[in-house]
Amino acid sequence: MRPDQLADLAVFAAIASDRSFTRAAKRLGVTQSALSQTMKRLESELGFRLLSRTTRSVAPTAAGERLLATLSPALAGLDGEMTALSQASASAIGSIRITTGKHAADTVLWPMLPAFMRRYPGIEVEVCVEDGMTDIVAGRYDAGIRLGERLEKDMIALPIGPPLRVAVVAAPDYLKNHQAPVEPDDLTAHRCISYGDADGNLSPWSFERNGRTLTVAPSRGPVFNDADLLVAAAIEGFGILYILEDLVAAPIADGRLIRLLEPWCAPFPGYYLYYPDRQGTTAFRLFKEALRESRGS
Repeated sequence: MRPDQLADLAVFAAIASDRSFTRAAKRLGVTQSALSQTMKRLESELGFRLLSRTTRSVAPTAAGERLLATLSPALAGLDGEMTALSQASASAIGSIRITTGKHAADTVLWPMLPAFMRRYPGIEVEVCVEDGMTDIVAGRYDAGIRLGERLEKDMIALPIGPPLRVAVVAAPDYLKNHQAPVEPDDLTAHRCISYGDADGNLSPWSFERNGRTLTVAPSRGPVFNDADLLVAAAIEGFGILYILEDLVAAPIADGRLIRLLEPWCAPFPGYYLYYPDRQGTTAFRLFKEALRESRGS
């Protein structure tokens, strides 16, 4: 079957249903001549007549009736499915799949998610928490949530979280035996508790002060890929830790950790929702709106 033959078959079904080229042409919004040419082409390709024509009437041939027995239910099924899909895209039903890191899930996503799921019970939500970058197209995700510097350039990025700030901290016991760093470059003389991915790559430590930026590769020390273990290792005095400040707010407040290099820890843009440049579903549009509302509040 050639790509446009289905359209010709739909024309045949319309003429057979209306028993008239005139009525079918009016319903389809084309000329009778165009319908006649379509039928001539279709019958020539098939090698048999589909319609018997007289000056007063049009009726399917025996071959036409046999074809209609299969064609009419198929066209009706296609029409019904397209109507259902159209209605689904315009209502609050469907599904969304999101990939995000643990911190973003806890601080940005979850605070808005319960209200969203209660408001739109027809939308199924799937969240995959993983710290590494994910190919959302290959993974069939609708979107991901990450920090801006980790995003691909071909993605749309929507800011959804407040500015963030890092903290450089160490336990009092560690600082009793090691001179506190004054500049980021001083960190090379210290054991650093680092975040590492599954491939053993350590996240760099970035600093900014008065427009000057520095990136330091942490010296070797304990390596974890879990925030709770990173903080626990710092409290136990195993080295200096570079981490988002809200994750160490409590041990800083109670004195278990001491903040270092604070003038070098400038705020930076927070999390972004990133997704391909394509039209999303109504469910995804409502999800984006809910994230915007949550950020505003």
